[in-house]
Amino acid sequence: MPDEETVHEAETKRSRRGIATYLRRLANALSRGEPVPADEEQTVTVTPPADPTMEVEVEREGDQVTLDLELVWTEGEDDVDLDADASKATFELFEDAAEKYRWRLVHDNGNIIADSGEGYASAQKAEQGLDSVKANAPGAYVVDTSKEDDGIVSEGGSDATFELFEDSGGKWRWRLVHDNGNIIADSGQGYASKQKAKQGMRSVQSNVRGAGVERVE
Repeated sequence: MPDEETVHEAETKRSRRGIATYLRRLANALSRGEPVPADEEQTVTVTPPADPTMEVEVEREGDQVTLDLELVWTEGEDDVDLDADASKATFELFEDAAEKYRWRLVHDNGNIIADSGEGYASAQKAEQGLDSVKANAPGAYVVDTSKEDDGIVSEGGSDATFELFEDSGGKWRWRLVHDNGNIIADSGQGYASKQKAKQGMRSVQSNVRGAGVERVE
């Protein structure tokens, strides 16, 4: 029997909503056939085949209950990447003309896909703001404010909510609102259609977690 090798392991206490966020990110990558990020920074990824074996085990020992979910397959070339860069975007931290600190999230294609929406008194405060976006954007609920019902178009698990709306000029935008009422990110631009705005929002959800931070002039 070949020797076992643990190439990545992490243990942390998380809320049920936080766990749902993590599992949803894995599920989305699996459904698209993309590398699946194992860590929060998306630097460790695995690429399962189309039909791996799935094992589910519930174990009880004393007053402790363990739920294990495993995907098992014969490793192929490049199935495991320990130095991945799953994010296709970078946070740029800068000082504006009013001497306030802001950030923008720039996709590898050059497009700005999100910005801070406000200026901060210090670079540290701006970094705290983008850290909040990193933590909350991937699993945030999406609310379409143009709908007459409750407007929820997808469920999530974080301390923030994406609000999708049409502005006074007929352009579609989104903003990410923390549960404390603060807007912690916005689209930074208007889109010609609701679908385009949703695509931009999904790009943010996919890329914030592993995005690096650069100071720019």
